[in-house]
Amino acid sequence: MQHTKSLTLDTIAHAIKSGGCKRIAFLTGAGVSVSAGIPDFRSPGGMYATLQPDLLTASEDERSDMKVDPTNVVSWRIFRNNQFPYLEVRRPFILGLSERKWLATLSHWFIQVCHDKGLLVRLYTQNIDGLDYQTNIPSDFIVGVHGSLGQIGCEFCGADCDVHEFQEKVKKNIKDIYGCDAQAPKESTPIFCESCGKPGLKPKTVLYGRRLPPAYFESVEKDFPDHVDLLMIAGTSLTVGPANGLVNQVSPSCLRFICNREPVGQELGINYSSSSKRDVHFEGTCDEGFLELAIACGWWPDLVKYQKNMCEESQKLIQKYSEKLGLPLLQD
Repeated sequence: MQHTKSLTLDTIAHAIKSGGCKRIAFLTGAGVSVSAGIPDFRSPGGMYATLQPDLLTASEDERSDMKVDPTNVVSWRIFRNNQFPYLEVRRPFILGLSERKWLATLSHWFIQVCHDKGLLVRLYTQNIDGLDYQTNIPSDFIVGVHGSLGQIGCEFCGADCDVHEFQEKVKKNIKDIYGCDAQAPKESTPIFCESCGKPGLKPKTVLYGRRLPPAYFESVEKDFPDHVDLLMIAGTSLTVGPANGLVNQVSPSCLRFICNREPVGQELGINYSSSSKRDVHFEGTCDEGFLELAIACGWWPDLVKYQKNMCEESQKLIQKYSEKLGLPLLQD
């Protein structure tokens, strides 16, 4: 399709409404979950920056490795011999999901609306928080590039485990290094897989040193370049491969909508100049960008019907726009 010289959010909305874009893929990162209050792993103050290896059940050599590089706490090199550091550092996230401590954001439910309208080809999420699975999007439309805390399996034999059963075992077997749970055990004890008998049960997140899920490569081969005419890139720095390579897997005529606080991916060829023929940047939060796009597409009622399923911050944003623009809210 032909695009105008100067592209805006309205250009994307027009392409969708006119039928020019019928096949939408998403590539999402941590930014889509910010309003849910999900603890950050990578930023200053995040899990890696504040990691205290001395609190973990580990050997001196393992602690030294984690002090040199905190990401070793979620590496295959350590996990294959000692599962406790991974489970201890992930404990609050595993249990928080079971208690629905965090709810999906407006951004997640915007993707649901795209699916409702038959436009969603695939959601490629780099997040492991599992919030994508709180929507009604069928799981075969969701590719967890780095896995998910919401799915459990054995790292040794691959056998699946019931999520709730695993969460109960984590609560009873794994100590709390954060000092938040008075009922937690003082020492960690192994959680064994019923299939192979080894202590390999963990959320299906990809450990450093392990391959990405086969579903990622299979879906990329199936979707790109011919079955996507709009790629929405949201809340990601586009610095982690191979997922960042998706921006160049699309066809040359495919529109790319970047919903991010700052420009990203220039080194990958994303063009933020006024002469861009395919790239549109919304500078703001993901929730704000997708809400404004929903309004421009005439999808306000379709999105607002999911308001009560959203996190508190997303609900507040909808209320703010409703008052600002005089748009109706869902009636009880």
